[in-house]
Amino acid sequence: MFDHKAPGMKVELPTTALAFTDLHNDFLSPDGKAYPLIEETLTRNNTAENIERLLRAAKRVGMHVFVSPHYYYPHDHQWTTPLTPLEDFAHKVHLLDRKGVFTFEGLEGSGADIPDRYKPYLLDGETVVTSPHKGYSSSTNDMVLQLRRKRIEKIILAGPVGNLCVEGHMRDFIENGFEVAMVSDATAGAMNEEGSGYEAALVNWRFMAHALWSTDETVGFIEEAGKQTQDAGLRAAS
Repeated sequence: MFDHKAPGMKVELPTTALAFTDLHNDFLSPDGKAYPLIEETLTRNNTAENIERLLRAAKRVGMHVFVSPHYYYPHDHQWTTPLTPLEDFAHKVHLLDRKGVFTFEGLEGSGADIPDRYKPYLLDGETVVTSPHKGYSSSTNDMVLQLRRKRIEKIILAGPVGNLCVEGHMRDFIENGFEVAMVSDATAGAMNEEGSGYEAALVNWRFMAHALWSTDETVGFIEEAGKQTQDAGLRAAS
């Protein structure tokens, strides 16, 4: 059995960001198109509440926050290459659909919209919302560029679809040289005939992520980083 433990990851406000994938009603709201697929682990983990706890803690100490959304525009439904099973499902049920790149018509309250509970945190003029990813990872959007432009080196990562978009982003971040800590109960996953996607994600994260924390642990690390930054500022001013 592989039981080796890496040194872990230290949270430091100037170089650490809190990042999320897929904060959409279609995943996180009971009437969302994909909500039934992940409802069991969303409920068991209290995922929606834990995501808000992370946002609240990050905003309280001034931590950088990034969001990688997932939208489909009309031209995305004109793809001619074969789709993967989840992409085929998404296109058939019109998951995360928007009417166009240059319009917000129909977005408010739709499946592609952000849950209302998160809007005060994400629409504050400080959160970086990247261009949408189209597959599972950050290789199809500008997330890595945005992180680099803020001199981010470490990422705390979460989101509702743990074994797909969250893990896809994690793999990209690690292979682009970032340190990554995953939040185990601020995510979820679906089941299929092979087993639990959520459990599969946790297995993979133990092998690949620099750290695997609970929301309680993560909030504590964020608050401690905020205190250390505040103390450093007071020492510099005295």
